[in-house]
Amino acid sequence: MSFKKLIEPLKDTLKTKGIETPLPLQKKILSRIKGGSSMYVYAPKGSGKTSSMIISVIQKLKNAHEDAPRALIFVKDKQTALDLELEFNSYKRGTDLRVYCAYDEKNIDDQRDEIYYGTDIVIATPKRLNRLFYLNSVNLNRLQMCIVDDAEFLFRNNNLAEVTRTPESIGKCQYLVFAEKTDARYERWQDTFMYNAETVKM
Repeated sequence: MSFKKLIEPLKDTLKTKGIETPLPLQKKILSRIKGGSSMYVYAPKGSGKTSSMIISVIQKLKNAHEDAPRALIFVKDKQTALDLELEFNSYKRGTDLRVYCAYDEKNIDDQRDEIYYGTDIVIATPKRLNRLFYLNSVNLNRLQMCIVDDAEFLFRNNNLAEVTRTPESIGKCQYLVFAEKTDARYERWQDTFMYNAETVKM
């Protein structure tokens, strides 16, 4: 997929950033993500996994819409969430998309109120997202994309169970998992989660 097919605000942002041509990974996965494929993407650090994810989410959602989030991104901790929010903010210029971070260190009542006012993209740690969900504080009925960024953290602190539990509460949705390399743990997980997903390795 070339950048020519992206929405105008994204093309303008990439031009401002001096990014003119897709990276090899982006060439391989952006059009497939745009087409709705669920995917496991394994590629080394620096190959463009995070930028591919951000571009894909903005391209799909385009603009703010209603109150319920349409993209959910699981990350390992507060700092990762905040860093990813900054990245999203640098790419979404020219759109009115709303990004919100939910993590364990913040008061959950404040988070409930802030999410209630409307968001398009939620970046969350697994435990906090599930706690908000079971308190009826986040509506996942409108979710279009469920993503795990740098998925290696899943295999610590019961995060895998927290993330695997989430799809039980949502309908049809596109799932994307990004990691540096595959191993037997992912293969076992794939038997029960996204078992029909495509796999891309770089």
